[in-house]
Amino acid sequence: MKDFRLLNLDIETAPHLAAVWGLYDQNVALNQLMKPGYTLCWAAKWHGEKKIYFDSILSGEKKMVKGIHDLMCQADAICHYNGLKFDIPTLNKEFLMLGMNPPSPSMQIDLLRVARSRFKLASNKLDYVAQQLGLGKKVDHKGMELWLQCMSKDKAAWKIMERYNKQDVVLLEKVYDRLLPWIKNHPNLSLLSDKPACPNCGSKNSHQRGTAIVSTGKYQRYQCAGCGTWYRGTEPLTPRKQTKSTKRINL
Repeated sequence: MKDFRLLNLDIETAPHLAAVWGLYDQNVALNQLMKPGYTLCWAAKWHGEKKIYFDSILSGEKKMVKGIHDLMCQADAICHYNGLKFDIPTLNKEFLMLGMNPPSPSMQIDLLRVARSRFKLASNKLDYVAQQLGLGKKVDHKGMELWLQCMSKDKAAWKIMERYNKQDVVLLEKVYDRLLPWIKNHPNLSLLSDKPACPNCGSKNSHQRGTAIVSTGKYQRYQCAGCGTWYRGTEPLTPRKQTKSTKRINL
């Protein structure tokens, strides 16, 4: 919907660098930490729009961080994959270190949590989920070597990293569209409509599908013809029986 702006977001980070004595089962103390990890780059895309935004540490840390901060401030909701534990806290750390204020509040849609709570998949990784749904795959790369090359400002490596990061938000949007009817506690888009509408996608096209009986009464049940979300009407079909109120006695 035009009045609802959903930002698809993905970041890539550099690993922590540390001095260690071995290669297996290491417990790294703070005095062994040579350089903490940081955001290498980010990619973002407004849902339903073609343009993909991208910026990296090559542009300068402050410019890169300010760019994603500005986009987050424009969003009503932000969609990510494991973003509640990784992307958002990582970006918040960058904002804090640069003395920036928090971005404006927005609802968070973490598709990893949807995948884990609603399905029993062999793997909940974005690449696996996207491929299983026939939505495409991530860009192939050399693994850690790519990240190290980007940290060394290798131009060829950065071209691959940019394609990789951008493809992630493309996959993210496709997976969001497929999982939409399964997302609980999605921002209620029906509030933006002057007529009854699907709470998940805002479509006014729906089918009546029986009734829903809850503690407050019986309601008409609907299924969205657009995304497939199930929802119920707001007015009960049978009003709840009213009990006689106790008379007030003035003493």
